[in-house]
Amino acid sequence: MRDSWRLSAGTFLVLPVEPPTRVDRVVAEGAMVLAPVTALPAGMVWTVLAVGAQKELLSPLVAAVLALVTTALLSRAMHLDGLADLADGLTSGPDRSRALEVMKKGDTGPAGAAALVLVLLLQAAALGALLGSPAGAALAVIAVVSSRLAPAVACRRGVPAARPGGLGAAVAGTVRPFSLLAAVVGVVLAGAVTLAALEAGPYAAGFVVGAALLSAWLVTHHAVRRLGGVTGDVIGAAIEVSLAVALVAAHVALGVPGGL
Repeated sequence: MRDSWRLSAGTFLVLPVEPPTRVDRVVAEGAMVLAPVTALPAGMVWTVLAVGAQKELLSPLVAAVLALVTTALLSRAMHLDGLADLADGLTSGPDRSRALEVMKKGDTGPAGAAALVLVLLLQAAALGALLGSPAGAALAVIAVVSSRLAPAVACRRGVPAARPGGLGAAVAGTVRPFSLLAAVVGVVLAGAVTLAALEAGPYAAGFVVGAALLSAWLVTHHAVRRLGGVTGDVIGAAIEVSLAVALVAAHVALGVPGGL
């Protein structure tokens, strides 16, 4: 577990950690399952910014943009880079080899730039609508934690790596169904308890987590169909898309009459 945490934190966070003493399929599985825990530093920053917005020290939209900037810095913008690379690769043509080559170069083209702008705009708009209330802020934190279930979804058993080498080859197909289920249940229960403590509808946690899981599965499914498997870029893109969809789901849940 210690090696899994070191691999997970070293992969998904900019914070310095000691390297794992070994990396095998068991360690890789644990690292992907522990990815939601790596969202907690961002969640704490989001909570502080939400308090500032609710005390009218800054507008909710400004708080939302600052929250996204902090999250990008904490992850070295790796997930955003993956989103741009995957968008460029998928729009480069039907040839699988060509798509993987484009993704490996890392140069952001028109499709990648458009994906970044649109996804970030959606995240900022939804997050800005959430940070103005305690229940909304809690849902936002649940959304960012839920988005980090995407690595476990993308690396579940049966999903191959698109190419040898790289992060995708190291972690693809390592996560067993029970491990994925345990991670999902843990995030849902933690979110439900948080919402219940705020006297808000705990059902919304399951709705937000479900939206994040569905979007991660769709991104992974499409990438496997087009690329033959997953890469590190696919995992990063799945995280960013999951975050956007989960935030929108949280915004919808917050606005349900008689709900939260």
